[in-house]
Amino acid sequence: MKELNYLNKYFVKYKYSFLIGIVTTIVAQIFSLFTPKLISKSFQAIESHVKQSAVDSALIQKELIHNILLIIATTIIAGFLTFLMRQTLIVMSRHIEFDLKNEVFRQYENLSQNFYKQNRTGDLMNRISEDVGKVRMYVGPAVMYTINTFIRFAIVIIYMYDVSPRLTLYTLLPLPILSYAIFKLSSEINKRSTIFQQYLSKISSFTQEIFSGIRVIKAYSLENQHQNNLEELSKESKAKSMNLAKVQSLFGPLMLALIGVSNLVVIYFGGMMYINGSIKSIGTIAEFILYVNMLTWPVASLGWISSLVQEAEASQKRINEFLKIQPDIQNNHPEKSIIEGTIEFKNVSFTYDDTQIQALKNINFTVNKDETLAILGKTGSGKSSIVSLISRLYDTTQGEILVDGNPIHQVNLFDLRNSIGIVPQDAFLFSDTIKNNIKFGKESALDSEVIDAAKKAAVHDNIIHFNLQYETILGERGITLSGGQKQRVSIARAIIKDAPILLLDDCLSAVDTETEETILNNLLEFCKNKTTIIISHRVSSAKNADKIIILDEGTIIEQGTHNQLINQEGYYAALYLKQLSEKELT
Repeated sequence: MKELNYLNKYFVKYKYSFLIGIVTTIVAQIFSLFTPKLISKSFQAIESHVKQSAVDSALIQKELIHNILLIIATTIIAGFLTFLMRQTLIVMSRHIEFDLKNEVFRQYENLSQNFYKQNRTGDLMNRISEDVGKVRMYVGPAVMYTINTFIRFAIVIIYMYDVSPRLTLYTLLPLPILSYAIFKLSSEINKRSTIFQQYLSKISSFTQEIFSGIRVIKAYSLENQHQNNLEELSKESKAKSMNLAKVQSLFGPLMLALIGVSNLVVIYFGGMMYINGSIKSIGTIAEFILYVNMLTWPVASLGWISSLVQEAEASQKRINEFLKIQPDIQNNHPEKSIIEGTIEFKNVSFTYDDTQIQALKNINFTVNKDETLAILGKTGSGKSSIVSLISRLYDTTQGEILVDGNPIHQVNLFDLRNSIGIVPQDAFLFSDTIKNNIKFGKESALDSEVIDAAKKAAVHDNIIHFNLQYETILGERGITLSGGQKQRVSIARAIIKDAPILLLDDCLSAVDTETEETILNNLLEFCKNKTTIIISHRVSSAKNADKIIILDEGTIIEQGTHNQLINQEGYYAALYLKQLSEKELT
């Protein structure tokens, strides 16, 4: 139960609903227990009529009718109060589910890039859906029926003891056996439930990857192979589910058998006590049988409740694993920061934790506000790592980055990121309209601003040829558009944000040179008052920059202006001549 202690803060938050539910449960149980008493009185009245023929049958009939009406009235009241109990406690569980999902989602948002490299999307989705759903069953039905069971037990046993302490003792004899059985089965359920949830995560991760990469699978005609893989995984998951179900299925029959034994105990010992005169009325036996049957569902539900609790603990343990993770990137400066845009790297080195690959080695450069820096280099030379460090998706391993002369750790993290318009190497678009994808950079943008940004990104002419134009709904990850169109929509999203820092991470790789030239010319005016960093493989994207640096295996091997680097006759000059000749050939 220690994992479920994490949820106590929610019970405190909704304490009034919780207390009202408990009070309603107590009152409902009191009203429900009028029935056995009234039936016992009815039996006693009938017995007195049989034993004493002088008793007026009309009076007996009147008493029976009176008792029947009371039974109906108290049953209706108990039913209504039970309805209120469910409304109070089950609705409370829905609120807790809502809060817990939001808490998990916020944690997902705060966690760093390393976390997402080490965990699969399907597993993350399973924890926020399946696992939170299991937890809700604990804070809702499990808690409600637990309260209901203990209150009913307490009240019923008091009533039974008041009628016949000895018969009560006989009736409760099977309960220690029940408690031991629950303990043994619960521990086994907990173990098997944890394994089953892990397999659910595996299936979620597997199917999510298949759906995301369905085009590649179809292109390589691997549908049957992946279908077979899924079947094998599903068979394993089914086996784990059946193992769990076999244990859970023992509870119902076991509980009902024990209740049946209790009924037999009441009939036998109650009958013997009536014969020897310890019990004065057959009505007492009938009353006890009703009490035992009133305990049937609570006792039988103990197994179900125990199963819910064990499953919830296994799920909450998986949730807690993520909730307890401290994000690598912390906002160390909560005060508001004003970002102008000067960026300086001082002896910066960076190594990825997961692969231990050193991406950057002793990097030094400065790009001032209103300047454009271009970074070129081979694949894997560390270009994108510089962009990740500027936006603090990672922190440096050595050295420091200054923003407007302040260490980047002393700049408000959210103000820093709000001051950056970034176009990543892998253009990601949401399953929404083109207009909303562009407005993602500025939700309050007017339609005229959206169109203007699209024109600057040279994608407006493509958009207007769609049937719904800017209202066109894109498929998952923007699958409706071509690679070049996705990149240009991403550029428009960064343009409309109009942030003081603009980072373009090889975002023109999928467009032709003519379109690239158009976009770069459009950006010249737009970037006049901004700090711009362009990462590219093409000299054409870098030649107009104020500064150019060349990276190779994480180190700067050349830096200067376009003309300076051409005259050095190094890597940049060779790349320029190569790309120039390729352009002439095309």
